[in-house]
Amino acid sequence: MIGNVEIVIRLLVSAIIGALVGYEREHYHEPAGLRTHMLVCVGATLITLVSVYGIPGGDPTRIAAAIITGIGFLGAGTIIMGRGNVKGLTTAASLWTVSGIGLAIGAGFYIGSLVASVLVLIILELNRFLKLKEPPEMKDL
Repeated sequence: MIGNVEIVIRLLVSAIIGALVGYEREHYHEPAGLRTHMLVCVGATLITLVSVYGIPGGDPTRIAAAIITGIGFLGAGTIIMGRGNVKGLTTAASLWTVSGIGLAIGAGFYIGSLVASVLVLIILELNRFLKLKEPPEMKDL
């Protein structure tokens, strides 16, 4: 069993990481931003904590699988298709990844979650750093 301080630390770390990724998405006016990413990350962390420590004899892997599946539905809501183009896939992927980071934090896997968070932020900024352009029709959506 873990103590209350550790629970609070995990939830706070989760909120901070979700905020960092969400801020990047919100800054560029993507469908899911700061609050959505924070809620997904904190929710995944809390559900992981409950499944690992709050249900004696429970199977945390089943809970983790359910989180990943559920986030797929949330991510689908961020995807917009129009004029033969798809927009929002990166935001859907960032939501899915943030849920995985939340799972890792809930399980106490801090190093992996922090490294994954840094990688996510680098990946999300990669297009802008390389100055890759979206096709003009994508901006019309």
